[in-house]
Amino acid sequence: MRSTVLLMTALAAGPALAASPDEVPTRHALALYGEPALPADFTHFPHADPEAPVGGTLTRAATGSFDTTNPFIIQGTPATGLNVIYDTLLVANPDEPFTMYGLLAEGIRLDPDRQWIEFDLHPEARFHDGTPVTAADVIFSFETLTEKGQPFYGAYYADVTEVRAVDEDTVHFDLAASESRELPLILGQMPVLPAHYWEDRDFEATTRDPLLGSGPYRIAQVDPGRRIVYARVEDYWGQDLPVNRGRHNIERLVFDYYRDQTVALEAFKAGNLDMRIESSARNWATAYDFPAAEAGFVQRLEVPDGQPAGMQAYVINLRREKFQDVRVREALNLAFDFEWLNQSLFYGAYERTRSYFENSEMAAEGLPSEGELALLEPHREALPERVFEAPLPMQHPDELRPRLRKAFALLREAGYVSRDGTLVDAQTGAPLTLEVLLFDTQFERVVQPLLRNLARLGVQGDIRIVDVNQYLNRLRRFDFDIIVGSFPQSANPGNEQREFWGSEYADAPQSRNLIGLQDPVIDDLVDRLIAADSREALDTAAQALDRVLRWGFYVIPQWHLDTTRIAQWDKFGWQEPFPRYNLDLDAWWVDPDRAAEIENRQRNR
Repeated sequence: MRSTVLLMTALAAGPALAASPDEVPTRHALALYGEPALPADFTHFPHADPEAPVGGTLTRAATGSFDTTNPFIIQGTPATGLNVIYDTLLVANPDEPFTMYGLLAEGIRLDPDRQWIEFDLHPEARFHDGTPVTAADVIFSFETLTEKGQPFYGAYYADVTEVRAVDEDTVHFDLAASESRELPLILGQMPVLPAHYWEDRDFEATTRDPLLGSGPYRIAQVDPGRRIVYARVEDYWGQDLPVNRGRHNIERLVFDYYRDQTVALEAFKAGNLDMRIESSARNWATAYDFPAAEAGFVQRLEVPDGQPAGMQAYVINLRREKFQDVRVREALNLAFDFEWLNQSLFYGAYERTRSYFENSEMAAEGLPSEGELALLEPHREALPERVFEAPLPMQHPDELRPRLRKAFALLREAGYVSRDGTLVDAQTGAPLTLEVLLFDTQFERVVQPLLRNLARLGVQGDIRIVDVNQYLNRLRRFDFDIIVGSFPQSANPGNEQREFWGSEYADAPQSRNLIGLQDPVIDDLVDRLIAADSREALDTAAQALDRVLRWGFYVIPQWHLDTTRIAQWDKFGWQEPFPRYNLDLDAWWVDPDRAAEIENRQRNR
């Protein structure tokens, strides 16, 4: 695979390495900790059925609109599902916390000191036009995504110091020493783009073209803003690889766009959509009693979710001066009445989210452990005393009225006074106002109770509902007071934490630092988390970061559910048990007999 001359030249030009590639064994998979669960000769993922039938259609709803088929850039609103047209170097097994197996890369060599990694590309790997996938394509993808793509690519791959081709089929990445343990694995997640296709095209411009990839599907139809259709690639180069056998069984994947979730639900009931991932507890409890469901043609599943719940919250924008006082942010938190919402609107379905790593060992509890203190003590002067002295979860009154009294006291401490029932700045007389920016009317009923509670304090709150494109444009400019946002977490958080909380991303357009955090303490804790060299060190660093974030009151935490709710017309098959860590719809298939029965019913109703 590798050219000796090129290899010697590359080694002579590069930094001193702990081991040469010739001394490192080639492996089939990488695990963040320990060894991969599946051996080199595994034939398929355990949750996939290699005998599954191929064919049929899966039609789902997408929200809003789209105007581009390029999902990698800042410009435009990309269509849903575009990842299916691209292969990556490695692919995750959804049944393991974080283990990546070869896809485009048939062989992997990782320096024992994690100073470099090499990927041997599969000799059969092809783009949809028949052009081989080469090391030059990998290098083009890396350079293009980090230089011209969305900011998170730069965050993900910040510790790559150099990338070069050893030969046509082998690519070598040099990595910064003693930094990110997960970096070799997330390099494997990088989509590989065809350099020849983009040679005469503007990568940073929006486009509606059916872009070229190497994955199991190609774009078959683009109806801008209304529909996008993906067709299974019949001669897909990787269909017989162990990671793909029994997966990508459905012939056509269709995403129809709806501007309103209520309309999308009615489309599902009418049989125009095949599946819904249901996010509304009210809908789950009350909306699935229509005739087809009662007749057994619609099935509902609750699939366990083994990942940390992460943080869904009202995100407070620190770029607004009025939110820079922690007492104001804590007062907003006190006005949120989760228990009332859960019982009155959610049918008791949810649990309150408190941690940024909820439902995992990484969530901070009680007082800081010795390991946490070792990370926090160097920053004691920059941190509030309660980070060290007050246990988590933080103690607030259970009843709303005493919470509002405490919130009002905090607002007065922050310099606000009540005049004619309105809370105003004591010095300027300006009222304390806030706007919650939404794109989905479904969330309006959830926001209203919070605004009513804030009105009791004299805070003037409003809801602004805009279409998806306007919402995304405002999000890119961080032009909002409060939004409903999320910070999803995996069982092994890493480089993505930089973009969530890092100072360098606070003003980067379209970054995921929605809060606008610029805090050297948090930057250091993120670096410690990324550099963790064991599970224990990772948990401790995450707990310290979680503790500091929670005492900063940067968001108003909402709620979580430890299952994924799926409603589907009963024409799909899958193999149980489901994978433990991620739902893998790619391993589902259409049962031709049940699909024909449902189609016949809908035709004759």
